[in-house]
Amino acid sequence: MLKLPPLSLYIHIPWCVQKCPYCDFNSHTLKGDIPQREYVEHLLHDLEIDAKFIGDRAIKTLFIGGGTPSLLSAESMQALMDGVRQRIHLDPQAEITMEANPGTVEADRFSGYQKAGINRISIGVQSFGDDKLITLGRIHGAEEAKRAAKLATQLNLRSFNLDLMHGLPSQTRDEGLSDLRQAIALSPPHLSWYQLTIEPNTQFGSRPPTLPDDDTLWEIYSEGHKLLTVAGYQQYETSAYAKPGFQCEHNLNYWRFGDYLGIGCGAHGKISFTDGRIMRTIKTKHPRGYMEGRYLQKSYDVDAQDRPFEYFMNRFRLLEPMPRKEFSDYTGLPESVVRDSLNEALNKGYITENEHEWQITKHGKLFLNSLLELFLDEE
Repeated sequence: MLKLPPLSLYIHIPWCVQKCPYCDFNSHTLKGDIPQREYVEHLLHDLEIDAKFIGDRAIKTLFIGGGTPSLLSAESMQALMDGVRQRIHLDPQAEITMEANPGTVEADRFSGYQKAGINRISIGVQSFGDDKLITLGRIHGAEEAKRAAKLATQLNLRSFNLDLMHGLPSQTRDEGLSDLRQAIALSPPHLSWYQLTIEPNTQFGSRPPTLPDDDTLWEIYSEGHKLLTVAGYQQYETSAYAKPGFQCEHNLNYWRFGDYLGIGCGAHGKISFTDGRIMRTIKTKHPRGYMEGRYLQKSYDVDAQDRPFEYFMNRFRLLEPMPRKEFSDYTGLPESVVRDSLNEALNKGYITENEHEWQITKHGKLFLNSLLELFLDEE
């Protein structure tokens, strides 16, 4: 018997004007106009099919990612949001986020998105150095990024996020910290600040650029963390900082082992059932196949022996204490199945434990992979 966790909805828009050389997300370079109306219809049909798994459960957060969702017109976004509300129970207080590139953040369009129900935007700034933006394949400039952030402030949305990267090709300590200072000056309620990593199957993967050395990376991170803390931001996840009360509820639900429907090209989903099943879904990646009505690539049940690793792989990304009771509630397993692993983690100083909670330590964050390995293949 499982206790059903909070439920989110993720919707994927797969097109971009240009594929960035570091990007390993499911995005496809725009060739001609986006088939907006047709794709929205397919998204809603996909949602209709998956809605049978959730009954009358309320959607607590909705996230529209990509690709570049802000390539959709305000009219298409309105049609999408109207269709979502007709098919599922979207909580009236739901956090509704949309990703946007600075170059597509326009006042008229964004007030239209807001009317459709978008109450939080995540702006992909990445850097305020024009030379770095060119290296990263971005099609906006630093001034456009600042203008987009100022517009987000003026819209009086529930919140907005700036996505910022560090450890960029040939980036110095001063350049990395200058980017961060410029982001902080724009006063976003939320900042995603993460280190560039080279992923396989990307342009950078096949032709790796020269990245800063480990000492420079550590200086950028440690000095940047201090800057953020002084500015009133609290780190709550590996790469996420927020002012008090402005954490991303959607991402928190992921990391707390919550449920989510995944709709659209390549979207992943996780659904729990009261009978004890946990099902994962993966949708067809390529727009061509998806728009022929072949939405589901595969679905599978998460085996009992895989659940401890999946649970802690998510939970240990967060810096908050984790309620011990939720392990059993959301995996359907007794704590006894991970007791030996927990004891080893305690002995190594990776976590602390009290009657109600576990807490990852600074030592545990530094050796996160070693901590997670303790929970592989538990019987």
